[in-house]
Amino acid sequence: MRKIVSLLLGAGSVLMSLSAAYGAAVPDEVRIAYSGGSQVLLLAKVDGSLEKTLGTKVKWVQFATGADALNYFASDAIDIANFGSSPAVAGIVRKLPIEIVGVSGVISTYERLIGKNGINQLNDIEGKRVAYPPNSTSQYALEAAIAVHKLDRSKITLIPLRPADMVAAWQRGDIDAGYVWAPFAQQLEADGGHQVFATRDLQKDGYLIYNNYVVRKAFAQQYPQVVADFLKVHQQKVDEFRRDPERAAAIVAKEVGAPVSTATNTLAGLEYPSLAEQGTAAWLGNGQDTDNSGIGQAVSKTAHFLEGTGDVRQRDIPTTWKDAIDSRFVRQAAGK
Repeated sequence: MRKIVSLLLGAGSVLMSLSAAYGAAVPDEVRIAYSGGSQVLLLAKVDGSLEKTLGTKVKWVQFATGADALNYFASDAIDIANFGSSPAVAGIVRKLPIEIVGVSGVISTYERLIGKNGINQLNDIEGKRVAYPPNSTSQYALEAAIAVHKLDRSKITLIPLRPADMVAAWQRGDIDAGYVWAPFAQQLEADGGHQVFATRDLQKDGYLIYNNYVVRKAFAQQYPQVVADFLKVHQQKVDEFRRDPERAAAIVAKEVGAPVSTATNTLAGLEYPSLAEQGTAAWLGNGQDTDNSGIGQAVSKTAHFLEGTGDVRQRDIPTTWKDAIDSRFVRQAAGK
């Protein structure tokens, strides 16, 4: 009998070792961070499908900007977050233990420059006061637009403001234009503003600006199946949105307390590459040459942009991004 017990204990130790090596099944709770705007992932928050798929409790943590998401990661308060590419790159360069595991949406018209009367084209912002959320994809897009169109940056008064503060500054007359995402862009438009430029306009100049899913490395290592299943749910909700955009927008609008037209505009303002596409060289790569993948090149370009604005130091920029971009989860989720 003692021999049998000893064998069972030995087998249990082996199983525990295997579990530690390959990652436990699920944690007691998965902490998901998201911005307050409309996004397809909120469909999973409303119907509880993420909890059902993951088989565990989900804690939803809301934030205002990508900088807030980085602070949450730094304090070990979240596991997965959906936020912009430029703050994600800043976090990676600053040695936060995080990695990019998926693209939640390529920014098209979701973020845009809104101007008041007299600002009808991009070069009209010379001599004007232009606000942007610091450490964000909006800042990246604005600075890229200024560079691409060869504007005189010294003639533009650039004002860093959080989105809600930007709306207040607009209403007080303290700014003439603002580059920001929905729903704040719609608030500026509703108060007399109009679109001057959209992030999509930079794609022809080689700028890929997007929102990404970022994960704590320790979490991804311990719970790889959870990360893959999370991405599967993202794809399910993208498909749900595409099948019935009006229904999806109505659900999301109710969740965030926005007009349905705002949610519709926001959800349609992103482009959604499929998981199968993301696991190719055009996006996150197939695991062979990460640095030359589409996202690898975009990350490198973003890092050097951030260095030029003084947000990161050149000596901190990695020589390779293979430890910062992990395509195995999208490939697993896509069945590859």
